[in-house]
Amino acid sequence: MRGARGVRMSDGAVIREVRDPDDPAIAGFGRMQRAAYYAPETLIPAQYIPTMLERDTGTRRNFLVVAEIAGRVVGGTLFHWLADAGSGFSSFMGVDRDVRGRGIARQMHEERFRVLDHAAGGRAPGVFIDVVNPTRESADELQRERGVGSDPWVRRRIFARLGFGHVDIRYEQPVGGPHGGPLTTLDLLFCPHDPADSVPTSLVVATMQAYWSPWLGQTEARRYARELESRAHGQKLLALISPVPPQ
Repeated sequence: MRGARGVRMSDGAVIREVRDPDDPAIAGFGRMQRAAYYAPETLIPAQYIPTMLERDTGTRRNFLVVAEIAGRVVGGTLFHWLADAGSGFSSFMGVDRDVRGRGIARQMHEERFRVLDHAAGGRAPGVFIDVVNPTRESADELQRERGVGSDPWVRRRIFARLGFGHVDIRYEQPVGGPHGGPLTTLDLLFCPHDPADSVPTSLVVATMQAYWSPWLGQTEARRYARELESRAHGQKLLALISPVPPQ
């Protein structure tokens, strides 16, 4: 197994980057994310992660950081360095319900930035993530949240404490919504490496085009990225506002 740096926490958890595609922690991460998230069918299945970790296209690198206690995966984050945009994007971050509130998310977030900085060959400007807005969830979705012990408002408060702000622009995932249309229940968040109250519109657009390209193709990704840019109405900077919506 390839070597990996581990950060041991005082409560016995180990935070480490998974580099070996045969690492059993990948399967553990898959079990953890299915149990921790209310809509596991929307997540990247664990069986694809070994190939993702091995693939380096020069424009996109995929990474997995996990938290383990006594060898059991209790948290993890799957994320990407998008070289064309010069930014990071996180596809998932979660922690088992029985170990929440112990600082594991923050430790993984810090390790994620360390990995992104290394991939960037310097200091990555920040990391994006899209997160469900609870005010746009249906009653059924809110019930599913409760079924796995999660609260979407608490989730947003956790991201706020980690340093994420809500990018002040209407955000849609191009597919995944009703009848194959856009998914409109998500907001785009951004955590700048250094404190900031805004993010360049150009970075937002370039990041989403790079993130969408592998599954939409270059042409469609470019089209949806331009649609996103049009919603900025010419603003060069987009405000980072509180990620916690009114309850």
